[in-house]
Amino acid sequence: MQKITREQLIDKASKLLSNGTVSCVLGWKLGDFDYDVTPAVFNTVEELNEGFVFNDFCGANFSKYLVAKTGKVDGKILVFLKPCDTYSFNQLLTEHRFDREKVYAVGIPCEGMADIAKVKAICGEGVLAIGTDGEKMTVATLYSDEPALIDAKDVLAERCENCKSKKHVAYDELLGEEGDVIESNRFDEVAKLEAMSADERFAFWQNELSRCIRCNACRDACPACTCEKCVFDNPTSGVENKSPANSFEEKLFHIIRAYHVAGRCTDCGECSRVCPQNIPLHLLNRKFIKDMNEFYGEYQAGAEVGMRAPLVDYTTEDLEPGEVFDRRDTDA
Repeated sequence: MQKITREQLIDKASKLLSNGTVSCVLGWKLGDFDYDVTPAVFNTVEELNEGFVFNDFCGANFSKYLVAKTGKVDGKILVFLKPCDTYSFNQLLTEHRFDREKVYAVGIPCEGMADIAKVKAICGEGVLAIGTDGEKMTVATLYSDEPALIDAKDVLAERCENCKSKKHVAYDELLGEEGDVIESNRFDEVAKLEAMSADERFAFWQNELSRCIRCNACRDACPACTCEKCVFDNPTSGVENKSPANSFEEKLFHIIRAYHVAGRCTDCGECSRVCPQNIPLHLLNRKFIKDMNEFYGEYQAGAEVGMRAPLVDYTTEDLEPGEVFDRRDTDA
């Protein structure tokens, strides 16, 4: 598949700005390091040429940013969407969370984004600069005289290793080649957890969730979390935003959040990507997705605008609770 370059994206954005199709561009800018990439709004061609970047660390799902941005700009905002982003884009449209007429969506192909944690696991800390040709990655570190040369495929983010689709399900214009929906192994880790005993699963999640510092990065990045007032911001709830004081609070936050996005989660993996503690939060959401597929039939949130999730669309063919437990007992 053709790899899209920074220059191609800047060229497309500059033309759309210059001819008045859009009034601003939602793109990426560099932080302190090559892997420190953050979303940014560009208003002029000059700003694009000076600060727009596109590299293997542009993993942010821009769909969530449209909820806040579209109501604050005059004209249309240009957004570049990777295939996985377009599912969240459609799901947010289904929930009427932004004005489609205020967005010009350009689909771009993606062969996967890198995980800086994997890069550091191979090359060590103190990463100073990273270069890539798409297949190989050159990593210069503070503690080595010679840069390391590693395979880009060895540092792919987990969600990219288990990519569900290279196909865009929403766009106004497409750059490069269109891909296909993929038969991935994204439920393999969930199946391993299901094969554990109840005590083993409890110990696994107790260990993972005990690292949570309640920074709310997962909630803030999640395209399915768009409530204007979150239940966890309620000072009388007993679980208001704070570092967990006990194990009950740390589990309650993530489990309730997983339930709240069930049926709407597109499995974009943003929750795990932004977690500073590297907690595999996506596995909670994938468990719900796997169960819905097995109990109600194949369903992919965001595949089409207006689709109704199994959990909000009652039919007389729905499983009764007793049948669910019977099936699980049989599988065991």
